[in-house]
Amino acid sequence: MSKSAQMDRVSVIGGGAWGTALAQTCASAGRQVHLWAREADVVQSIESDHENKRFLPGAKLLPTISASSDLEKAARTDIILVVTPAQFTRAVLTDLAPHIAEGTPMLLCSKGIEQNSMQFMSEVLEQTVPHAIPAVLSGPSFAADVVKGLPTAVTLACSDPALGRVLMNAIGTRSFRPYLASDIIGAEIGGAVKNVLAIACGIVLGRELGKSAHAALITRGFAEMTRLGIALGAMPETLRGLCGLGDLVLTCSSEQSRNMSCGLALGKGQSMAQINARGGGIIEGAATAPALTALAQREDIDMPISEALAAILSDKIGIDAAIEGLLSRPFQVE
Repeated sequence: MSKSAQMDRVSVIGGGAWGTALAQTCASAGRQVHLWAREADVVQSIESDHENKRFLPGAKLLPTISASSDLEKAARTDIILVVTPAQFTRAVLTDLAPHIAEGTPMLLCSKGIEQNSMQFMSEVLEQTVPHAIPAVLSGPSFAADVVKGLPTAVTLACSDPALGRVLMNAIGTRSFRPYLASDIIGAEIGGAVKNVLAIACGIVLGRELGKSAHAALITRGFAEMTRLGIALGAMPETLRGLCGLGDLVLTCSSEQSRNMSCGLALGKGQSMAQINARGGGIIEGAATAPALTALAQREDIDMPISEALAAILSDKIGIDAAIEGLLSRPFQVE
């Protein structure tokens, strides 16, 4: 596909709240949007009522958004946004791969690390759809804000600057503002690590340890994110930007975040079984935590907050014992 081609058709793979919000902003940018969803009721409600009643109720969607459960139909497009949960992305991409045209840009919008392989989504894409062109969309953004057209800024990471600018112009609007970067792995690390840290921040507030502890955890968590990022070849400026520090601050500071809300509930004494039973979507940080810990150990990177959170989630240690362990660590140079 020519980078100068008019990219008027966009497909969004994943009919959750974030996929629906991105479909809306692409339609607002003047694109013809096709949203693929596995759930029949999501497809039906979008097609008949222009609303995703299951995952984003109350948001009226533009009529230029269509929906189906047909991957082959979704593949006939100029740009694909992949918004499936990280742990299910490989399976969906494997099914999608035979239908994708050579050189189709695929924006990876899920934030996580695959558990079994310890791979980021760009690595999964390279293995499953090697004939596509990868890019990453990540940053401080809540679906409820984006679907309303509230001001939002994100990172669009693409190793080809010319294509990156085409993609920015294709999906950007006055209120949804992509900032271009070339550092794909840095954008992915920021999005994955912040979800894990957001659960930890929720635990701190749920245990009523105070705002000072909350601020300290965000700051020291950002240090963990930076150490891992540099070890894996990320650019420090990427991690200091929207997809790193920006997303970390938002996700660790608002109960709108499923990860933050999960941590709050854990801190108040609820179990993961109770939290999951309430529904409300995938808690990406809980799924990513064991893979992040394994990756840090493989790279010999010190990530004590992330490791403590993973141990809590796997029932290897209680919350109070984990907090005591962190507070008992030797004093260090910052």
